[in-house]
Amino acid sequence: MTFEQCIAGGGVAVFAADTVYGLACDPENADAVERLYALKGRPPDKPAAVMYFDVGQALDAVAPGSSTRKLLERLLPGALTVLLDNPRRRFPLACGPDPRTLGLRVPDLPELAGVRTPVLQSSANLAGGPDARRLDEVPAAIREGADLVLDGGELGGVASTVVDLRGFERDGGWTVVRPGAVDEREVERAAVVARPIRYGQDPPRQETRR
Repeated sequence: MTFEQCIAGGGVAVFAADTVYGLACDPENADAVERLYALKGRPPDKPAAVMYFDVGQALDAVAPGSSTRKLLERLLPGALTVLLDNPRRRFPLACGPDPRTLGLRVPDLPELAGVRTPVLQSSANLAGGPDARRLDEVPAAIREGADLVLDGGELGGVASTVVDLRGFERDGGWTVVRPGAVDEREVERAAVVARPIRYGQDPPRQETRR
């Protein structure tokens, strides 16, 4: 069974992302999402990210504004999770209590670059537990409960950087919600080039939430 077949069939897969091991399922299949959350012991109202494996497909699907798209084209694929406005209320099962916000991931995974199916993605650990760098660090209960387990070897082990871009289109503002694998300075360099020009205004000051 391939990764895509597992997702299309309503299964839950353990796979190697570009950061840590993750769990994936169909983001529009309520039963699959419930199973994924149950495997982790994750509260059902806690949001997850939707992962695409192609940048163009992801940006066409979420349709960000022109400045935000320009920024994402510079940053993705990569070890980032970005929080975006979700005016069309896409993927409500991934959004938790706030359907206006969508978490988006496009990992740098050449081996899955041909996958055209978006997935709901979360780390392959028990809620609150350590991230898994190797397959044998994924809890046995998760490996045994998943429908497909893919071994990608040892990974970097640092989770994705989470960046809130919901204000970027309006005023160029962004916030690091969770530091991670991508350095904040990389985001800043891309944002300087992509941020919308508002004549007569100073550049917005960024902050990092720790």
